[in-house]
Formats: sequence, C-alpha cells, structure tokens
Amino acid sequence: MKIHEFQAKQVLRDAGVTVPRGIVADTPQDVASAFHQLGGGVAVVKSQIHAGGRGKGMVKEVPEQRGVQVVRSAAEAEQAARNLLGHTLVTVQTGPQGQVVRRVLVEQGCHIARELYLGIVVDRNAKRPVLIASAEGGVEIEQVAAATPERIFREPFHPDVGLASYQARKLAKKLGLAGPTVRKAEQFMKALCRVFVARDCSLVEINPLVLTAEGDLLALDAKMTFDDNALFRHADLVGLRDLAEEQPAEIRAAEEGLSYVKLDGNIGCLVNGAGLAMATMDLIQLHGGRPANFLDVGGGANVHQVTEAFRILLDDQNVRAVLVNIFGGIMRCTTIAEAILAAYRSVGFRVPLVVRLEGTEVEAGRRMLAESGLDIMAADGLTDAARKVVAAAKSRP
Repeated sequence: MKIHEFQAKQVLRDAGVTVPRGIVADTPQDVASAFHQLGGGVAVVKSQIHAGGRGKGMVKEVPEQRGVQVVRSAAEAEQAARNLLGHTLVTVQTGPQGQVVRRVLVEQGCHIARELYLGIVVDRNAKRPVLIASAEGGVEIEQVAAATPERIFREPFHPDVGLASYQARKLAKKLGLAGPTVRKAEQFMKALCRVFVARDCSLVEINPLVLTAEGDLLALDAKMTFDDNALFRHADLVGLRDLAEEQPAEIRAAEEGLSYVKLDGNIGCLVNGAGLAMATMDLIQLHGGRPANFLDVGGGANVHQVTEAFRILLDDQNVRAVLVNIFGGIMRCTTIAEAILAAYRSVGFRVPLVVRLEGTEVEAGRRMLAESGLDIMAADGLTDAARKVVAAAKSRP
C-alpha cells in the first residue's frame, strides 16, 4: 500500500525523523492561509499524488506548470494551487494519462546546502533490509546506480537489532558529512531504519535528504509503501489508504479476493499462482505478445471469483485475447472448467479465449470444455498456449 508524501512525513515525524514544517490544503484559499501560517518568506507548494517525478511533471491543462512550485507570497501560493488542484499531473511514473491532483502540501522553505539520498528496501539475497545512501540526491537514483554504481553505498541491517552506530558513521563519512552533522546523520538513519521495521514497510525513500546551511538534516521528500500482508497489524495505516489514487479494477479484484495488477499490453492472463503468472507473462513476451495484466485467482477459486475475474479482464478495452493457464493441484481442473463455462455464458466473451489445463482431473476438465460447444481454444502445454493467444490477439483489429 502506498501513501502520500504528507502522510509519510507524519509517520516519520512520529518516529523521530526530522521533516520540514508543512500544512496540507485542498483549496487555493487554504493554501494562501497556509503560506501565512508557515511564516511567509519562501514556501513550496507540492502536488500530492502517488507518483514520483512531480517536480519535473507537467500539468496537462497548464503545460508551463510543474507539480512542485517555489512561491514567495500568498498570492503566488494561491495561484500555484489553482494551477494544480483539480488538474491532471503527468510524470514519468503516472504514464501519459496522468493523475488528478486533489490536495497539495505547503511546506516551509529551507536553506539547502547539499542534497543527499537515503532509501531502505528488503535485500532478498541478504535476507534482510538494506539502507542505501548516495551523495547524488535530488536526481534519478536509478540512473546514478546504472551509470556510476560506485556512488551507491549499502548497509544491510538485522531487523531485530537495527542499524549499528558504526554503520551509520561509515555511511556519513562516505556521504562527506563531518563534525556535529555526523551525529545527526546517525540519529536520522537509525530512526529511519526503526520505522521501516516497526511499520512493516517494503520501501522507504528520502530523496532528497537535505543538509541545510545550519547543519541540520531534513527529509525534504518522503515515499513509503507498506506490505499489504502486514496491514492487519497497523489499523492506523489502513486509514491512510487513498482509493482515488489506485486502479479501480485492482480495488474491485481485491474485494473479490483476487490479486490483480493492470499492465499496458493486450492479452489478458488468468492464472492460479504468482509463479505461474510470471512464467505465463514471460512466455507471452517471448512469443511477441504483451500481457494486459497479472491476475492470480489463487488455489481455491470458486465460480463466482472466476466469473468476476473474467469481468475485470474484459472491462479492459485494450484486451484482444485471454489466456487461462491453470495447474490443478489443490484446485481440480473440473472445478475450473465448470467455472470457465459458467463465466463464459454469464459474461459473454468478445475476444478469443485460450485455455491450458494441467493437473488433477485434467482429462475430465478438458472434455467438459471440448463438449461445451463454446468457442474455446484448447492448448497443449504452456508454449502452445502462449503461441495461440499471441496469434489470436494479433488477428484482432
């Protein structure tokens, strides 16, 4: 689950991480008022959407407007808000469709001496979280990692122990920090690692982490995502979810107990098991196709769930063909065949359907589909299924 920058900063503030003063507003008048409350001078009006690259993003309706604006008066703040609120911001992460800005964060300006980068993710090889740091803050960290990997520094830490003092001091030195700032960096890094573990995060990113002219460290930006499977432990975080920022189809799928992620291709994929889903998408790509989604119905799907899965797939107007790829282990192939036939009749297919079944009661399941009289293409193996669905999608206008 993702949250907004202003929400992430509140979570960090509660955990002892230093962040700038800021006020959230959803009207131009409230933005002007927030400017005064922050003491005037210089402030920053920041659009709040679940996407990065807002500073370089472009507002569709006001092309010269960017998603982050420095303002020096209440009038400027109010005008920046008018150019953002209710308008669509397009960034490198939103795609060309963009995302509507519904609120902004008005933040007190600061005297920036340097911009750094800090992030925490789970390192699957090390089997523990890793704190990532770079002196190249405020830019695309992915580009830095690709072009100059020697400028990326890493310190894995045990979740039960946290970041050790020597690790924090080592990173501070590599970032070029010295004097009293080293101690502040140690406190900042340790607090960040604590909140990552305590809140079951999958990502925490501070970009930029700024060193002010006064020698303080501030999280000028903040991105946090949480492990959905751990949210039962964090009722307060669940309340931060903004459904307006999520794909409606993904919300609908979650309500039905389905795992669905929308992609930009034209071949719908209905599978049981995340690993099988990944293999299915890889083979579709290998044979020249593009998956339109990741949809996992799990090992115990019933007729209702499969029917809803088909409705979700077919509501995507980009879908030109659908591949059902089921391995019946716990799930019987006859149950899946029954669900497919019921869904086919109730939903009404407008695109070709390719079905590959393997596993428990597979022969009976295949026979049910073959004798149904419905226009369903059977596949003999995963490669055959991928080839058939790619060809079917390409044959559609």
